[in-house]
Amino acid sequence: MRRGGGEGLIWLTGGALAVCLLLVLGLVALLMVHGLGFFWPRALVRIELRDGSRVLGAITATETGPSGRRLQLRQGNRDVYGNDFRWIDESAIARRDTPRDAVVLERCEWGPMYGYLRGLTASDGRRVEKPELLWTTLHEELARTERISREIRRLERDEVGAINREEERLRLSLRRLELDGVREGSAVESLRARQAEARKRFEEIAGRLRELRGRLGGAVRLDVEGAGEREVPLSAVVEAYRPNSMGVFRKVAFYMGRVWEFLSEEPREANTEGGIFPALFGTVLMVLLMSLFVSPLGVLAALYLREYARQGVLVSAVRIAVNNLAGVPSIVFGVFGVGFFIYTVGGTIDRLFYPEALPAPTFGTGGLLWASLTLALLTVPVVIVATEEGLAAIPRGLREASLALGATKFETTWRVVLPSLLPSILTGLILAMARAAGEVAPLMITGVVKLAPSLPVDGTPPYLHLERKFMHLGFHIYDVGFQSPNVEAARPMVFATALLLLLVVVILNLTAVLVRQKLRRRLSSASL
Repeated sequence: MRRGGGEGLIWLTGGALAVCLLLVLGLVALLMVHGLGFFWPRALVRIELRDGSRVLGAITATETGPSGRRLQLRQGNRDVYGNDFRWIDESAIARRDTPRDAVVLERCEWGPMYGYLRGLTASDGRRVEKPELLWTTLHEELARTERISREIRRLERDEVGAINREEERLRLSLRRLELDGVREGSAVESLRARQAEARKRFEEIAGRLRELRGRLGGAVRLDVEGAGEREVPLSAVVEAYRPNSMGVFRKVAFYMGRVWEFLSEEPREANTEGGIFPALFGTVLMVLLMSLFVSPLGVLAALYLREYARQGVLVSAVRIAVNNLAGVPSIVFGVFGVGFFIYTVGGTIDRLFYPEALPAPTFGTGGLLWASLTLALLTVPVVIVATEEGLAAIPRGLREASLALGATKFETTWRVVLPSLLPSILTGLILAMARAAGEVAPLMITGVVKLAPSLPVDGTPPYLHLERKFMHLGFHIYDVGFQSPNVEAARPMVFATALLLLLVVVILNLTAVLVRQKLRRRLSSASL
């Protein structure tokens, strides 16, 4: 090996790359272990301590301290014990086993309940206590309760929600007529008749809801270690399973079901249980809207700077300003979004087009539109820089040949320069999407909420509601990880959500990369 030939620098740069890759792989591995393990049904361990007391739960962690090895047990039953977790020294354990009849009840509130099934009161009043009938009857009753609960949720969310929105539209229409000085007449009478019809439909649905809630009966009795028998209403139980009696295939099927529930259901218990579909939907929709805003804005700005503007001190200053804009803290963009987009633009829109709704704001408050525009502003320097780099790489002779053939400047830009520029535009867009999907600070003040009552897209015209607030995966991680009253229980949800956010970013980027590769192949074949 010849000294001074640069081999040392090669080893140094290669080593730096290897360290970076290891750090990224370590992060992904950490998220996968803790995030994917969240859905696996852990075995329930019954521990008998030397003082004679017993506790049932799932071992979630172990550590070795000055006093010896100890294990963390998730004992559940938060409403009984006051906390979900308990640390136990292994030296204090007299005996432990995994009883096959141990049951986990996933509840709508208070987290899981661990115990042993002792009895059941069915919805028709039957009392079941025979061990051979308990389990099958419990699942039949839970399936029946789930069907009724699902119908109740559908009526509340779709039917009642549609009536509420219609009543609000009618109220605003009446208010608009009142502002125009119209207090009587056929238009007013028609709106009041529609209001009465909406109230009648609401009463019918309210009666249907009362009838369905009256059919929600029954309760299950569990023997809880150290607390005796406890009764849980069947309507409060989401799922019941016995992890110690499940085989590998049943555990895999259960695992896949919980993953699907995580992706498709709505959250429970202040986001610490259930699914994250509203946050997933809001994140993808916000990134797509941001891409629609930032792409034309960044490309047009770069085209003007490189193709049309007279190169000089002013253009150089603008380029420096654009590059510096990429280093501004994101919360500053959020403050600008609140001041300019929400208060100035949104307030003006409300005064001009929605006076009947004032003082309640329509666009003069945080929402999907303003959050997307704020992130578009935050990421536009990335698109401008990438597009300018692409413009610089296009041979000057290509433009001159087009102009020599009689094409105008606009025709040369539109038909020659822009097609060759598409891969660079997509490169900038990939970087912009990656940054936008992970931002949280500006979103917290421009439209993201902890729990959104409805999605920004539904079956009500205009179908895409840009003024609505929405949920976001990044804010979900912050909220569950740092604002939850039970951080220890919510920690697995944080890892699972972070892994999903990483997956969303990868999928969006891969889609853009595939489009870019396709365009490159088409352009290279066209040039041949």
